[in-house]
Amino acid sequence: METEKILLRKTGDAIARFKMIRDGDRVAVALSGGKDSLTLLEVLLLLQQRAPIEFSVCAFTVEQGKFLSSFEPLAGYLKSRGIDWTYHRDNPSLRLLDEQPDHGCDVCSRFRRRAVYQIVRGLGANVIAFGHTADDFCESFLRNALFTGRTSALPPVTWSGKREFRLIRPLVFVTEDLTARFAESLGAPVIPCGCSQRSGAVRRSLRGLLAELETEHPRVKESLLSAMGNIETDRLLDPRYLGMEDCVPQSNQALRVLTD
Repeated sequence: METEKILLRKTGDAIARFKMIRDGDRVAVALSGGKDSLTLLEVLLLLQQRAPIEFSVCAFTVEQGKFLSSFEPLAGYLKSRGIDWTYHRDNPSLRLLDEQPDHGCDVCSRFRRRAVYQIVRGLGANVIAFGHTADDFCESFLRNALFTGRTSALPPVTWSGKREFRLIRPLVFVTEDLTARFAESLGAPVIPCGCSQRSGAVRRSLRGLLAELETEHPRVKESLLSAMGNIETDRLLDPRYLGMEDCVPQSNQALRVLTD
């Protein structure tokens, strides 16, 4: 299958380039029920059989009361595949829905992060894999540049606060059109989440902008990803990278004359 080959190559490249998975790792995939995280799980299981190192893969799902349909169909699919999967109903999150139904994404994210670390600790895993795709990286890059004034995006590899877990995003080079095709080919049920359907105006605008650009420039996402890894620090506006310490400072009087 051509889509599978492309996925394996792009995901393998990311894992190798950023040293995401190492010998002896136990990788826990955060399975949200969507096409991206399901694709990540299946690709990691395939890579596990072919990689020159040994690592194990498991998956988990955090129930926060946001799924729009029952998880049972996907649970049946995972069981039929013999996948090591844990389903966790997070009671603090469910209480939050009752007590603060209009809570923001930041509160929900904080509850989810606490639950994720608790679950993964119980699974004996040291690596947590998230299904963020190239689209997410590009949107994050543009959002930060256009609306927060920062040149930054999602990190492909980072650590939890106490460096207990390595957090990885192996689909950094994989676009969502690939995950959509692959998930459809699996015949696996996709469980929609209410959060994904309530994306903010900024995210919708950025997705629309990228889609419009892609009609004339099909490789625009690849160019954005390349830009994130090809930074010319001396051609930006951050004084820390301009070698200004080598310059002879002007006197305060000269500066006053220049600004008058």
